[in-house]
Amino acid sequence: MDASVLTEINELRQLKVIALRAKYREVFGEESRSANRQFLFRRIAWRLQARVEGDLSVRARRRALDLADDADLRIRAPDGFFGESAPSAAVESVDRTGRGRDRRLPAAGTLLTRQFENRRIVVKVLEDGFEYQSQRYRSLSAIAREVTGTRWNGLVFFGCAERRNG
Repeated sequence: MDASVLTEINELRQLKVIALRAKYREVFGEESRSANRQFLFRRIAWRLQARVEGDLSVRARRRALDLADDADLRIRAPDGFFGESAPSAAVESVDRTGRGRDRRLPAAGTLLTRQFENRRIVVKVLEDGFEYQSQRYRSLSAIAREVTGTRWNGLVFFGCAERRNG
């Protein structure tokens, strides 16, 4: 890579967000909507390199736009794709409100138990929430906070999910 570009990129590392936004405006000819220092640094560094080394080809840009257009992207196969005889083709209701039931939760009626500070915590999973000590809660996190006095990921606290490192 060109030595002058490397020098300019190293100078960018020292700039504060306000200076990076000004540099962004200079390099791209428009204001940045972001105030994230790392984002601004990376975008400006990329543009400086692209000016010297050459930008993406028209074909590569078109392909990137095609990949970014995820309107037709499917996470799961459409209903009926496997046919009625497939063993895994279970009929499931669709919640159009955008708030589906978390797949990590066990079925309604299941009792979740947890030992905490010499107490046995028992929570009943309901269709639309949880029950703990004859009181209804909307989330496992609320119950975990009630029990411990501190914030917890309820799924992790009750062993329905593992803590992610990273």
